Amino acid sequence: MSSLVDYEDSESEDDSLDQRVEGATDSAQTEENQDTNFVKVIPYPGRFVSDQTVWEYHQNMAETSRSSLHPHSQPQSFTKSKRRCGGAADFRNTETSLNLPDSQREMASPQALPCMPQSLGNAANLAKRQQTVPSGVRPYIPKRKRLATSEGVELKHPAEQVLGNQARESQILSDVSARLKPYLAQTPSMTGIPRRLLMSLGGHQGPVNTVQWCPLPHVSHLLLSASIDKTFKVWDAAESGRCLRVYTCHSGAVRNACWTPCGRHFLTGSFDNTTVITDVETGQPTVKVDNEFKVMCAAVHPSNPEVFLCGGYSSAVKAWDSRSCKVVKVYQAGIQQTLDIVFLRGGVTFITSSDCVSRDSADRTLIAWDYETTAKVSNQIYHERYTCPGLALHPLEDSFVAQTNGNYIAVFSSQQPYRMNKRRRYEGHKVEGYAIKCGFSLDGTILASGSSTGSAHFYDYHTAHMLHTLRAHSQPCLCVSQHPVLPTTVATCDWGGEIKVWH
Repeated sequence: MSSLVDYEDSESEDDSLDQRVEGATDSAQTEENQDTNFVKVIPYPGRFVSDQTVWEYHQNMAETSRSSLHPHSQPQSFTKSKRRCGGAADFRNTETSLNLPDSQREMASPQALPCMPQSLGNAANLAKRQQTVPSGVRPYIPKRKRLATSEGVELKHPAEQVLGNQARESQILSDVSARLKPYLAQTPSMTGIPRRLLMSLGGHQGPVNTVQWCPLPHVSHLLLSASIDKTFKVWDAAESGRCLRVYTCHSGAVRNACWTPCGRHFLTGSFDNTTVITDVETGQPTVKVDNEFKVMCAAVHPSNPEVFLCGGYSSAVKAWDSRSCKVVKVYQAGIQQTLDIVFLRGGVTFITSSDCVSRDSADRTLIAWDYETTAKVSNQIYHERYTCPGLALHPLEDSFVAQTNGNYIAVFSSQQPYRMNKRRRYEGHKVEGYAIKCGFSLDGTILASGSSTGSAHFYDYHTAHMLHTLRAHSQPCLCVSQHPVLPTTVATCDWGGEIKVWH
């Protein structure tokens, strides 16, 4: 046990005190490095430390180490030792030495004692804090400020998402397919016959009634399809084959769909009695009218794109103005339903086909109308007892063709009196009651038609010879659309909801 010595207040005594403290510190460090059996505890001047206090401290440290090995045991409090070490005294210097076992020498180091001065402890803690805290730690932010910031971010994200969606949507008409670029700068070449399957497009849940390529050359890779599943879609059918957008503007089967001449809107007719003009970019209907009958066909006026005609399960054909959404003309025919409508060149007259076949004649199967006066120009065009589910106008010559349920395509003059060419028929495919459509190539040299057998047939328009039969589908092929730019590319659709692109 060490003895306590009291000194008088003087400068000499203070100097001797500093020397003794320094000497004791050096001796304690030297003895610890040499692994001696004695550990000297050097208290801070002005503090009282007794032998009993040091003994209690080491007892507490030993119990703490044992409790760490046995987690169920409770460590004892250091309150008593801390209270004793914190008491004031008149003694200026004390030197204590204690004989301890080897396992507890490190616990008795001067840095671990609770009798160290507060200023030195704070300095050590500050140095330790600076070493352990990384430099890149963000400062503390109050909860109120964090909530305000998070709310601002949440409000900002939907707007950014909408802008991103609009940017992607705008690419439907802005992007030019890499496959089309070599053909846009060239003069159109002679149309060829497709031989090989390019891609198959699946996604419709019902029969696809029609497919049509976009009329604008630089975005003619877009393919429009309409289905009985109440939807119509736009596809990238020249390169990627993915569906770009699904339009759900109707609550009934979409019977007919076509592009407007500007290429930015669709005109669709449905069994929900409505005809809709839809914006390609936004997918929102710009015009929606109720015809009060199921719509089978619709056509845009070639000279006045704001006017369109609708026909269907009614004895009348209605002309609508898309600007006022009002009926501007009504064409009364006294028939059961209108199957198809086609405008002749210039839009002065148009032809309608119906399913009205009398017992002795079919004088109302095809009717020519004057657009302005709503009068019948002729109803003695087709005299055979077959209905005509599809009509198509030749792109260059003054003629049009009609698909008939007699399993052939008839050709007519587009000039009065609209005579049929009886020496030219396009035979070899089957219709059998399906709404099979037919169409021309861009140069008008090839006439293509679907078939109830699932095949696509290609005819030479001038000779009526069959050029090729493409085994396209296992179910009835309802429509064949030839690409306006790519010379040997066509799209076909069938009763099972499948679309195929051939080249």
